[in-house]
Amino acid sequence: MKSVLRLRAITQARKTTISPRVCANTSGQAFRGTSTPSRSISSQHGSAPPERSPVGAAVALLAAMGIALYAGMRLERVNSKHEHERVPTYASKREMRVALDEVGRELLQAREQKHRKSETSLTSKDGDDDTRSDQGPHAPQVEDLISTDDTDIQDHAFSEWSTSNSANKPFAIIYPETTEDVSIIARICTKHRVPMVPYGAGSSVEGSFSAPHSGFTVDFSRMNKILSIHADDMDCVVQPGVNWVTLNKTLADAGAGLFVPMDPSPTALVGGMIATNCSGTNAMRYGTMKDWVVNLTVVLADGTVLKTRRRPRKSSAGYDLTRLFVGAEGTLGFVTEATLKLAVVPKKTGVATCSFPDVKSASAAAVRMMREGMTGLAALEIMDEMQMKVINRGGGTLKSDGKTRRLWREEATLFFKFSGADQQSVNADVRRVEQIAKQFGGTKLESASNEKEKDAIWAARKEALWAMLAQREEGTEIWSTDVAVPLSRLAEIIDISKKESSGLGLFNSVLGHVGDGNFHQSVMYHPSDKDETAKVAKCVQTMMDRALEMEGTVSGEHAIGLGKMKSLYKEVGEETIDMMRRLKLAVDPFWLLNPGKVFDHKAEGQR
Repeated sequence: MKSVLRLRAITQARKTTISPRVCANTSGQAFRGTSTPSRSISSQHGSAPPERSPVGAAVALLAAMGIALYAGMRLERVNSKHEHERVPTYASKREMRVALDEVGRELLQAREQKHRKSETSLTSKDGDDDTRSDQGPHAPQVEDLISTDDTDIQDHAFSEWSTSNSANKPFAIIYPETTEDVSIIARICTKHRVPMVPYGAGSSVEGSFSAPHSGFTVDFSRMNKILSIHADDMDCVVQPGVNWVTLNKTLADAGAGLFVPMDPSPTALVGGMIATNCSGTNAMRYGTMKDWVVNLTVVLADGTVLKTRRRPRKSSAGYDLTRLFVGAEGTLGFVTEATLKLAVVPKKTGVATCSFPDVKSASAAAVRMMREGMTGLAALEIMDEMQMKVINRGGGTLKSDGKTRRLWREEATLFFKFSGADQQSVNADVRRVEQIAKQFGGTKLESASNEKEKDAIWAARKEALWAMLAQREEGTEIWSTDVAVPLSRLAEIIDISKKESSGLGLFNSVLGHVGDGNFHQSVMYHPSDKDETAKVAKCVQTMMDRALEMEGTVSGEHAIGLGKMKSLYKEVGEETIDMMRRLKLAVDPFWLLNPGKVFDHKAEGQR
């Protein structure tokens, strides 16, 4: 009975909206603002809710959350841990087929309307409506928007660099191109109770894009437009399918002198970077993705479109809804546009590398360097001796001449990036780093003297994962995961984890972003060997448990996905998870947005 009352309260809360007139000022003008146009999305049932202004959206969303939270506390204050006993019910395959047909019809109608408008525009410009029909934009077909091809489905269901793959597969892949498309998809999926899974570049290592409950995978790769660049404001507006490397190249070609400072996998797309709160090699200097997102346009489970705030670089207006969605892995809403802050490209930069007798010495040296407070030290990375061997087995890396290849010392190695206003300050930091390295048994620093040499040195770090995948034995998989700890415990946990993984008798390596206490461990194993798999799983879990004992986290930058759900309970506790559940139920009462990720629908003790 409590579950029924709880569900009714939440459903009623989701139906509640706050009219802009409620927020009208004394002159009778709505507090919606005049600079944000509203957009309506047509459907066979009438118009879906228009996009709300940041203030209106925040008021409506928080009102729904507040009612749901209040109702939950009123109904089940005595035993709140058992409030999520209701198991989500999802559409059958037959029902998914009905929903897919409906999605296809409405998306096609939306495309045809745009096609007709485009033809009308071309005709009015040309003045001849008999000669333009075959020269306008290509008339869309359902096959352009939706795929049920087996290969396409498999590509969206499995990742070779993740051990967190689901046995289930998506029922279909849908390719939206606009916010309106995503709203149509979400509204129809909610109507038919079809799970929705967001997909970007497919580079998650924790199964964030797998489909454990089947449903529709929403592939954002076609939403790849850079909508605007505001160089004077140092920001840009992009769709989620924009690749960050492409964005930085566009900024460079435009001579903006600006860049997006995150540095994850070169394949990463903005939407996935936001969903996982990514970082990469530059996080030590520039922070993580959450620090560079100004606002978001988000589609909720029922198709509602909201914008989290406006475009100033700072704001203290209301709840910070932007950060609520950053790192949520698409479980609260699907990001369809993002305004990102841009950083100024440093005037002078440097790259260097240095080898050490063992990984413990290299880690200890890195911690000492961080304590020095060198403002020009922009990135600090580590690769152990096994990782350097992998690079050499793959033929090494290209030298700056672009023809010959370089083999590396097969020892624990630190990689450095430096930046500053002038070369003198950069050189001063390089010398100080070399002095500290020497104290821990490090070799003389090898520094780059030009841009090609910088790229050649840094290539070893950026090619690490691909080098491992290329040398993976047939029938094996790579178990790769990351943790982060306070800097003072970094050398200790890397040393212990390295020794324990070496005891498995399998290929294993350590690399990571030691400048901010984050490192990755990779083990190559045979998944068909149950005993071997169990030993690797235990080793990885021990590393994560040890990170928690050291007041660290089980995920520095890979998010939670499927792979680390149980460890998240250990890290934050049931009460914190319970609060997350309440937030999700307020905006996704039927548990349709990327279900089976981050945390389960009911308490740990009930699973």
